[in-house]
Amino acid sequence: MTTDPASSGPSSGALTGRLERALAALRGLSVGDALGSQFFVPANLPLLRRRELPEGTWQWTDDTEMACSVVAVLATHHRIDQDALARSFAVRHDFDRGYGPAVNRLLRLVREGGDWRELSAALFHGQGSWGNGAAMRIAPLGAWYADDPEQATHQAEISAYPTHQHREAVVGAMAVAAAAALAAAPGGPPTPRALLDGVVALVPRSAVGAGLRRARDMLDYDDTSTVAAVLGNGRRTSAHDTVPFALWSAARSLGDYETAFWTTARAGGDVDTTCAIVGGILAGSPAGAPPQSWTARTEALPDWTLPDTPR
Repeated sequence: MTTDPASSGPSSGALTGRLERALAALRGLSVGDALGSQFFVPANLPLLRRRELPEGTWQWTDDTEMACSVVAVLATHHRIDQDALARSFAVRHDFDRGYGPAVNRLLRLVREGGDWRELSAALFHGQGSWGNGAAMRIAPLGAWYADDPEQATHQAEISAYPTHQHREAVVGAMAVAAAAALAAAPGGPPTPRALLDGVVALVPRSAVGAGLRRARDMLDYDDTSTVAAVLGNGRRTSAHDTVPFALWSAARSLGDYETAFWTTARAGGDVDTTCAIVGGILAGSPAGAPPQSWTARTEALPDWTLPDTPR
């Protein structure tokens, strides 16, 4: 649960490429999050069935806010520094973005001087949280490490602990980071089967891993509701109820953001989170970028993510 020691690190050119990929994934994540959150509004559900966009500007949620902290820490430290990440989560915490009550309390206490190690470990009677929060924010890190999927899973594991220390939550973050790294790999995204094979090979055995193996076996299923009934759709907000379905949806629509979004959103459940995960995985590759008109409708990323980077 400790931060890796500093290493010599990549060259400036490699860092530029990593940051560009991470920002692209972050934008894709924010669009999926913000647009997905619109379908918690009952009046918008008929639009979802017709695959029509809601009016107005779409506001993102805690998924994007925490992902911005991940990118900010990577841009500064070129790896995950747990203390810096916990501090950014706490300082940037906006109660109105839809955080769960346990994380709301944890971040407030960290902001007041509490030790994230003790606070995170104590959640849920000492089991740690197995929620999907560590997975929802991590796709940009996977894109950052597109040249090193194994390091992506390692850094994702490190990134989970400030808020989520249950094994399933940690593995969920590892799986999403691995998928994002593989999807953004040099040479373009792999086949759907190769993507899920690669993720399964990179994560430890767990309920999340078992769900991923089921997802791999269901790649030829076209009935999204059946797949969601088997894999989960995030309704319980646990990592193992969220990540397998999100990766199934991402794998089936690599390079096609619109199809991936509508497929994911129509499954219901924790729509902003599943769509954030899928959007972040796809958008790390240029072929998977969201439509520009969708990006224009999405709330801008906060200036503190990268103060000198154009939005």
